Amino acid sequence: MDGDVKTANVEIKARRGYAPPSRAKRVRWFVIVGVLLALALGGLYGFNSFRDHAIANFFANNKPPPAQIAAVKATSESVPRYANGIGSLAAVHQVTVTPEVGGRIVAISFEAGAAVKAGDKLVQLDDGPDKGDLANFQAQARWASVSLERAKTLAARQFASQESVDQAQSQLDQANGQIAKTQAIIAQKLIRAPFNGRLGVRQVELGQYVNTGAAIVTLTDLSTLYVNFTLPTQLRSAIVLGQTVNVTTDAFPGRKFTAKITTLEPQIRADTRTMMVQATMTNPDEVLLPGMFVDAQVVLPVEPDQVVLPETAVDYTLYGDSVYVVRQDGTDAGGKPVMKAFRTPVKTGQRWESKVAILSGVKPGDEVVAAGQVKVQDGAAVTVTGNPPPQAPANPTTN
Repeated sequence: MDGDVKTANVEIKARRGYAPPSRAKRVRWFVIVGVLLALALGGLYGFNSFRDHAIANFFANNKPPPAQIAAVKATSESVPRYANGIGSLAAVHQVTVTPEVGGRIVAISFEAGAAVKAGDKLVQLDDGPDKGDLANFQAQARWASVSLERAKTLAARQFASQESVDQAQSQLDQANGQIAKTQAIIAQKLIRAPFNGRLGVRQVELGQYVNTGAAIVTLTDLSTLYVNFTLPTQLRSAIVLGQTVNVTTDAFPGRKFTAKITTLEPQIRADTRTMMVQATMTNPDEVLLPGMFVDAQVVLPVEPDQVVLPETAVDYTLYGDSVYVVRQDGTDAGGKPVMKAFRTPVKTGQRWESKVAILSGVKPGDEVVAAGQVKVQDGAAVTVTGNPPPQAPANPTTN
């Protein structure tokens, strides 16, 4: 029965005009397809290899020119040292002018904010009753003086006792005592400036009654100020009287004032373990005011023979400080030296006046990139232009 089915299928295919391919034809067809596929893949691989080689040759023959940089040679200098502290200013002479006795104000002889001399009149309190008392006591003194002279004359002639002389003398002394007391009260009611200085805001009005100790006006001597600041106790051995202190304040950026240490607190603060230092400074133009916040730098002996670079040469990052050291790395086709910049980690020290001390990583005489680091990579070729490194502004300002 199977034979009959196969015979029937062959007859149907023969009637339709279809003949199955032979095994040899199928093998030849697969071989041709495989060869064509291999040729296509090989051509693609060859094209990619040729393209990569051409790109590599292009970049190899078209290297970017060396980066132009400004360089300086590391020098050996004496490095200044400072002890930095934070503090505030205080007036050497500052007082709130107040009356010693109460009274009504009959005259105000100053303008708020004016400069005054010691002894200048400021406020006059009503002293009319006191002047009346003074006239009365002066009259009593004159009568007591006449009585004393009469008693002495009579006593000398034996017409009066020595007791009458003593009584007359006592009366004269009492009258003179009352005169001195009244004169002192009158003087107290004329309030004068106790020292040279500048007045503040007036706090009284004409006709006002003021009690003893009431504030009239503040008086501050701005010619000399104290600089009070703190330092760590570890610096105690380096701080002595007479050392120079550089004082700066945000109120006058870029300006430096000079003071001298005049007092060292003989005890250490238990809460902060710091010591209090007081320096005295002149304030000739009176621009500084008591209460100002200041930064204080105590000038310590210099540290000699330190490697110094411009601060622009150091690249400060979170991963450490570094510089680019310029060294010769062979020669070019023309025999000229090829200079390259190599990143070198460094340890920095004191910074001052746009300079920085290098504690390790650079030796004196090393050539270091001072400007143009953004165009430089480690090992990249560079060209030293000879231009000086950028300078910090002489008088920096803040917005």
